[in-house]
Amino acid sequence: MLRHIAFVFCFAFSLLFAADPKLLKEAQAKVDAKKFDEAISLLDPAYKANPKDAALAKALAGAHLKYGDSYMYNEQLPPRQKYRPALAQYREVLKYDKDNKDAQTKIQTIENVYKSMGMPIPK
Repeated sequence: MLRHIAFVFCFAFSLLFAADPKLLKEAQAKVDAKKFDEAISLLDPAYKANPKDAALAKALAGAHLKYGDSYMYNEQLPPRQKYRPALAQYREVLKYDKDNKDAQTKIQTIENVYKSMGMPIPK
């Protein structure tokens, strides 16, 4: 009986702090509008309150990935201005999704560019 009560309490607690679908939708709309800082600012406090929420982690990883891509694939920016911020965003992705192959590949690509130019890789 005590186990059942504990299970119900834990389940109810997890629902209480589960990602709000409205919040996720609003954040995705901001990402789609290329308002990455705003999207991350919406998601970050919710994630800090519930760091085990997979939906929030996925949303944050996705926002950072798109943010990095907005630098990496911006043809108006010279390499000096796009690689460092893109690298920082791709590294953020791995904080929320350590196995994200896309971010890992892009990090490796940028690091290889720095190595080929004989420059230190930004930390």
